[in-house]
Amino acid sequence: MNRNDNFDIRRGQPADAADIARLFLISSDGLAAYIWAQHAQNGEPVEEVGAARYARSGTAFSYENCLLATRDGATVGMIHAFEMPEPDAAGPEPDPVLAPYAALEDPSSLYISGLAVLPGLRGQGVGGALLDRIEALAQTQGLPRLSLICFERNVQARDFYLRRGFTETDRRPLVPHPSLRYTDGDALLMVRRVPGTEVAAPPRAD
Repeated sequence: MNRNDNFDIRRGQPADAADIARLFLISSDGLAAYIWAQHAQNGEPVEEVGAARYARSGTAFSYENCLLATRDGATVGMIHAFEMPEPDAAGPEPDPVLAPYAALEDPSSLYISGLAVLPGLRGQGVGGALLDRIEALAQTQGLPRLSLICFERNVQARDFYLRRGFTETDRRPLVPHPSLRYTDGDALLMVRRVPGTEVAAPPRAD
């Protein structure tokens, strides 16, 4: 556990799955709701689908890949990240709504799929502290970049990542859907180098 002046940061546990799902719904601007709705059965709320998803182990979308910020025992923020694998040889993403995001993947980066802080606690350093911990994790794993996807229209999030040293490296027009918060604009791939993970040049053969 890592302590800040006002909150603690710790690894996720199976019992955190419901909190993770609620925060993931905030961070995804509707994209998680779209995905989880496809797996809901008999009117199951999407939040319950998400909680079951993050209660799993041994998969990318798991509590095992989450860090939680807590204050007085209550969860106030979450970040979820995993190493982005090489592209699937099966071909492009068949779902048109998801295709723009699949096209923006950055293999061999530590991909931040979700970062959220409860609205009343933003601006207090929680998000920045979670990012710092993820960068330290990338250094430990020898991953040279952090990557994430942000909606162009989510100006507050985009500006936060720019201040934190991320740069836009690619973009795709989003495909509108009623589940999504934004109906136009692009999805942005934003990347930041991880210090201390640069690959040394091979020695010259003189």
